[in-house]
Amino acid sequence: MKIAVIGLGYVGLPLGLRFAESNISVLGLDVDQAKVDVLNAGQTYIKHIEADRITSAYDSGLFEASTDFSRIEEVDAMLICVPTPLNKYREPDISYILKSGEAIAPYLAKQNDAQAPIAKLVVLESTTYPGTTDTDLRAVLEVGSGLKAGVDFHLAFSPEREDPGRKDHSVKTIPKVMGGYTEACLERCVELYSLALDAIHPVSSCRVAEATKLTENIFRSVNIALVNELKMVFHEMNIDVWDVINAAATKPFGYMPFFPGPGLGGHCIPIDPFYLTWKAREYDQHTKFIELAGEVNTSMPDYVITRVTEALN
Repeated sequence: MKIAVIGLGYVGLPLGLRFAESNISVLGLDVDQAKVDVLNAGQTYIKHIEADRITSAYDSGLFEASTDFSRIEEVDAMLICVPTPLNKYREPDISYILKSGEAIAPYLAKQNDAQAPIAKLVVLESTTYPGTTDTDLRAVLEVGSGLKAGVDFHLAFSPEREDPGRKDHSVKTIPKVMGGYTEACLERCVELYSLALDAIHPVSSCRVAEATKLTENIFRSVNIALVNELKMVFHEMNIDVWDVINAAATKPFGYMPFFPGPGLGGHCIPIDPFYLTWKAREYDQHTKFIELAGEVNTSMPDYVITRVTEALN
């Protein structure tokens, strides 16, 4: 078996290395020639990914990087791990997903076997709103290939759960949620990921899997906003919020500690919740908690600066 990982950032690179370490041949595809050159030289450009892992995977012959998307014809499965930012209007930008789909579509019909065509698997891992995989991406793939999803190729969504820098969990150990466009698509996806990961959690559809990832990040955003707000309230009451959190965390049920800070950082939490906010408007629904959490977290840098200024003066 040979797979392609499209997008060699903080999600795609560790995923590709995990498959290579499981004796599966991996072709890493990226539009950035500089990244490709670094990887093929056995070096790293992501701080928490050791160069030794890349060197070992490359020297084994199970991992290489390229900018040539026509090599999709060599592989049995394609895992799309590209960015999904917000645009300047704070609306979802899925252009990287769609461009990836356009790039691979012409090669979905290629045959790995001279006797019969192989039904290839396309898996989207990028965080996005429900409906992206079975509507937007599917349309691009079908138009570009002339094939039909669920018949001529398999299509699934399996959200990344990467948390860069963690030592207690890894790509291998974090349970993998996945949903397929059809039952056969899901079975093919489960079969693939089971080769490299410890735990698989199939769900009933691509949309359930997409909603799962958003729910995880919204949960964090809302709870961070809540504890940030409590921090400000308790400060005025001369109550140490850290003492409160530590005491509340002794309860063995019904509570999970979150901690105050200067807003939100990272690749996901400040962005992903607003994918659901945008999509919800299509159904005439308003995500009040998500939007309020965004307001609180966005205001925290100013609050922290004010507190620092007071302390320095």
